[in-house]
Amino acid sequence: MNSTAGGALAANTDELRVVVYGGDIAKAYIETFVKPFEAETGIKVTPITDQITFAQLELMVNSKTVTVDVAPITQGSVIIGSERGLLEPIDYSKFKKDELDGLFEFVKHPFGVGQLIFSYVMVYNTEKFPADKPRPTTWAEFWDVKKFPGVRSMVSGRGGGEGPWEEALLADGVAPDKIYPMDIDRIFASLDKIKPHIRKWWTVGSEIQQIMTDKAADLMQSYSGRTGVVISRGAPMEMNRTQSKLQWDSWAIPKGSPNAEKAQKFIEFATRGERQAALARLWPEGPTNRNAFKLLPEELARKLPSHPDYLKTGIVMNGQWYSQKGADGKTNSDRLRERWNDWILS
Repeated sequence: MNSTAGGALAANTDELRVVVYGGDIAKAYIETFVKPFEAETGIKVTPITDQITFAQLELMVNSKTVTVDVAPITQGSVIIGSERGLLEPIDYSKFKKDELDGLFEFVKHPFGVGQLIFSYVMVYNTEKFPADKPRPTTWAEFWDVKKFPGVRSMVSGRGGGEGPWEEALLADGVAPDKIYPMDIDRIFASLDKIKPHIRKWWTVGSEIQQIMTDKAADLMQSYSGRTGVVISRGAPMEMNRTQSKLQWDSWAIPKGSPNAEKAQKFIEFATRGERQAALARLWPEGPTNRNAFKLLPEELARKLPSHPDYLKTGIVMNGQWYSQKGADGKTNSDRLRERWNDWILS
């Protein structure tokens, strides 16, 4: 594949520049992906400990100054990026058949391959809801404040693409396989019922982690990974993964990467079951390749959001629906964001 938009600027180099997030997860990515890939291929990799926003991706590609070759981006960014011509197509012919078959169907996009699955889960404080007493297991029960009294916290919907939308529909009796297309009026009618009982609508992962650590709520919606960290540090919390909501980030190659051919090799390598299992041992999020679960002890496998049992009861977030535009040019995400910003003030 020849991708040399930008001519001399995009000269092929011997190194591959890969974005690996930051902090602890970056260390895990360097150990499980970067170093072993260098050892196997002899290709030098420069890890970039940062995250790339959609605006940065767009600017880089459109100005023909592509400074990264591989980046983890959101499901929504893959969909919109592919529509706007910002990404190289993934060369699935480089994948071994058993690895390609091992990847969950929903993470295979023509312009991005799922590389990490995370989930939104229900969490309860075990001091407030001990094992010998009834505990809420569905979102309908989370909404049932008479049967399960307690302080609640849920994710804010201020961005539109992330919010308590699917949970509100489940609480209102919509079947998991009938969630999409989502009925926005019905979402907000359901949220009206729980709104008086939510002490905090959190906006970032560090915030919900602090709420759990401080025991500032009894019942919460949280990211599975943040919850796992808090539990590992001794907080009296437990996760309920029934009706969890699955989301993922994908590996993608910015259009015009001077090293697109090597980038394809890196993505194939990093999505193998064996590499995904190696990551899961260091970072408690879900493999996107089923083959990883054959290599993990069951005790660890059950702590990961993409365990086959959780996929049976969970909901896979439908990025296509969020990105769909109406006649007015607004996406469903735009509609949710605008509606939320009015609703939260009312």
